Amino acid sequence: MRALVLFLAILFAGPAAAERLQALVDATPEGGEIVLEAGKVYEGPVVIDHPVVIDGQGSAVIDGGSVGTVVTIAADGVTLKNLTIRNSGRLHNALDAGLKVKGNYNVVRDVRIENCLFGIDLSQASSNVFRRNYISSKAMPLEMRGDSVRIWYSNDNLFEENHVEHARDIVIWYSKGNVMRGNRIQHGRYGIHFMYANANEVVGNEISDCVVGVFLMYANDITIRDNQILRAWGAAGMGIGFKETSGAVIEDNLILGNAIGIYLDPSPWDPDKTNEFHRNEISYNGIGVQFHTEWQGNHFSENNFRSNFTQISVRGRGNALKESWEGNHWDDFAGFDHDGDGIGDTPYEIYNYADRLWMDLPPAAFFRGGFALAALDFVERLAPFTEPELLVREARPVVHRIDHAAARAEAASRTEAAPKSALELLTQ
Repeated sequence: MRALVLFLAILFAGPAAAERLQALVDATPEGGEIVLEAGKVYEGPVVIDHPVVIDGQGSAVIDGGSVGTVVTIAADGVTLKNLTIRNSGRLHNALDAGLKVKGNYNVVRDVRIENCLFGIDLSQASSNVFRRNYISSKAMPLEMRGDSVRIWYSNDNLFEENHVEHARDIVIWYSKGNVMRGNRIQHGRYGIHFMYANANEVVGNEISDCVVGVFLMYANDITIRDNQILRAWGAAGMGIGFKETSGAVIEDNLILGNAIGIYLDPSPWDPDKTNEFHRNEISYNGIGVQFHTEWQGNHFSENNFRSNFTQISVRGRGNALKESWEGNHWDDFAGFDHDGDGIGDTPYEIYNYADRLWMDLPPAAFFRGGFALAALDFVERLAPFTEPELLVREARPVVHRIDHAAARAEAASRTEAAPKSALELLTQ
């Protein structure tokens, strides 16, 4: 059967019209394998409506001819691998994409999606795997590009070790249980954008040179762990942003070189849920953490705040005294550790003097770091003409930079040494 299907693939190749490749797919029985001829270009569109394996041998191409969506998977149990999908249409209202998936339990791996308006579009498609794929959009202004990945009402999908660049967003709506792991995401608008999407995971990704690294909008119980979120610059640049989001766990991330490291716009929204920020490296940002307004319910522990131009900012004439700060390292802590226990003898405190101006009046940020604002701040510290406002207070700051790798190793050893349950012993 495999030899017959391979023969048919070669027979239908050449200057193949779309219906020929479609006819080959239609002629292949459920569970069959289609091996495309290496290096051949097949014309799209193609709709796969029953479970088959399509193998491009690393160099076969499916070309959409710049019209519509190139490949549509409308079945369960399809495998698409080792090929290139290119040249979708340009219509945003039609969601012209390289690949649309409308089924479950499909596998797409080692596929290049090039010059396609939208990359992968999932609609009510669950339990699919996307691994080691490359995705880019069309060469047009960022706001006119399509999304690299769109996930709509789709649950429990795995995106792993993909490379995404020069597309607009990875956007996830009304979906849960999706895992974004080990991906490289570059030169987009939103690296990953959750909207009304709860209980998803972002683990071990490198997200760089986007306008926003990860944004959580009305999305609860999200885990963001072990990621590198780098160089989100520009007027709206932020590493991780929150909008009315509760129950998030943000831990073990490198959040470096962003305009704003972490931005919180009233979050958490649910008063019974806390947002947890543990063991993150929040360094070399314009602002380490910015609160849109005075709020509460965020717990920061064992984070390093280093070389940020401004450690903490609160808009709207508020402060961050109601937030929880525990065991963090602040590189501008000016106190001592006389007993050598690694904890400062005095609290870490941030007072706002004249630099309060740009927090309350954003256009004044243009002068931040300049001589005029620095001189005004110096004079007010020397002879205060207004009462300085306490912005942040941590009672027991950590004096030295926290070695997060060592802390994780110690925590893992404690877990291994802990008594195992009967179930764990039985399943060893």
